[in-house]
Amino acid sequence: MARKDDVTGEGPVTGNSVSDSNQKTNRRFKRNLHEKRFYIPSEDRHVKLKVSSKTLKTINKKGIQAVLEEARKQGYDV
Repeated sequence: MARKDDVTGEGPVTGNSVSDSNQKTNRRFKRNLHEKRFYIPSEDRHVKLKVSSKTLKTINKKGIQAVLEEARKQGYDV
């Protein structure tokens, strides 16, 4: 399973860990993912999605139906 958001497609990003001596080593910043189950009334079914906390806030604001429509327009298979 990939560590990607099912709705936005965002995955981990890379950066540097910086020590006290300013020595830099590579690291990954992982998304804060949660597996949530959503009910879609128009389709009368539940879907289980892996979403980040940021996407979860967007779903709470706009609604699951609007967020899924946007994701499908952008080409994500949700």
